[in-house]
Amino acid sequence: MTFEYHRIRADRRRLIAAAACSTLAPLARAQPGRRVRIGWLGWIGAEGASASASALAAFRAGLADRGWTEGRDHELLVRDGDRQRSAELAAELIRAEVSVLVAQGPMVFGAKTVSGTTPVVFNIGGDPVEAGLVASLSRPGGNLTGLTSLSTELAGKRLELLKTTLQGGTHVAVVANALHAGVAVERAAVHAAALRLGLTLSWHPLSSASDLEVALPRIAAEGAHGLLAVPDNLINNQARVLARFTGAQRLPSISGWAAFVEAGNLMSYGPNVHAYYRQMAGIADRLLRGARAADLAVEQPRDIELVVSAKVAHALGLVLPAELQLRADRWID
Repeated sequence: MTFEYHRIRADRRRLIAAAACSTLAPLARAQPGRRVRIGWLGWIGAEGASASASALAAFRAGLADRGWTEGRDHELLVRDGDRQRSAELAAELIRAEVSVLVAQGPMVFGAKTVSGTTPVVFNIGGDPVEAGLVASLSRPGGNLTGLTSLSTELAGKRLELLKTTLQGGTHVAVVANALHAGVAVERAAVHAAALRLGLTLSWHPLSSASDLEVALPRIAAEGAHGLLAVPDNLINNQARVLARFTGAQRLPSISGWAAFVEAGNLMSYGPNVHAYYRQMAGIADRLLRGARAADLAVEQPRDIELVVSAKVAHALGLVLPAELQLRADRWID
């Protein structure tokens, strides 16, 4: 009993000391000449600069949550572009002597080639091990770590949610980027879920956006009852094209990001984008306080949301089940 009592007290003292250090660290960095620089390598995809700006705002909020005051103890250097310019823009930030480089989406691939020993925080929809970014999820082993939204649990859950809207239908068409790191894992998870749910799948792999010109007429011809879009940058960029198709075919659809719904599709189930980038700020915070990227496990999103479009449901003539209505975290009218 006495040993346990002293052990608990010692643990409490260590926690208090760690909290004190955590609180004081940004203040120490705010001394003259000690202000750190953080590089933001934003990705401009189909949604344009506004999406990168929204992600950056969430990242800034995450830093503030952890006691970092911009202009006092850190400076944020921002570069936005596409994957083709990612190495060039990352090199600019490295030359500016950033302490941490934050790479959004596919910008990490350029950042990896020029970052040297500078810690890099990434977010990726696929498998960072298969993509060659880290040695393992638990022990990245290099100067990169971050977040992956790849999850077999989410993949199966999306199919389960879509089934509630099929109104007795059983055939689901799946569109997925065939070159997406981790797509084999997602495919296995989706097929396992389909078997459990009594659904039939037709899988339509894409290598480029132009492949949709063949895939979509095929999906229409086969009489699919719903569409599952496996989320990644290629699929996300085609969200409006998919919305026009599912609207014309009156197909309920689901993917992984709220932007899919905002583009005119029915549902998404996946990370809350604002919480996602605030979580990235937490990783950057630990690196700025002295943690090594090699030792920081790649994380999965903590805040998952179900987003549903009431407008699209009405247009499709769907009466959504009460269970789905109660579970939705956000409705888009």
